[in-house]
Amino acid sequence: QVQLVESGGGLVQAGGSLSLSCAASGRTFSSYAMGWFRQAPGKEREFVGVISRNGYRTLYADSVKGRFTISRDNAKNTVTLEMNSLESEDTAVYYCAATSAPLSNLPSYYDYWGLGTQVTVSS
Repeated sequence: QVQLVESGGGLVQAGGSLSLSCAASGRTFSSYAMGWFRQAPGKEREFVGVISRNGYRTLYADSVKGRFTISRDNAKNTVTLEMNSLESEDTAVYYCAATSAPLSNLPSYYDYWGLGTQVTVSS
């Protein structure tokens, strides 16, 4: 069992930056690839990016590639989403999630989810 808690959301102006963190409980954190998803009002949950168990590989959605960076610290059981050059289209609730599958971009492959943190980008 893994419990995930996101933090760091808030209001930021377009072009600005924000860093989200996800803290995981449990001793098996390094057994999971960690993904970030987001969901805007009236839209389906959307893949943002994922980092492999050892942190050596990442995969990003085209919409965030070059602007967002995922990293993890297995010693601290945390995963971070650094977001730069934010756009109004990035406004959403952001979720971190854990999967036993390698680098999946499909929500159905994820076993555990946090409750999300709101990111609002003002234009």
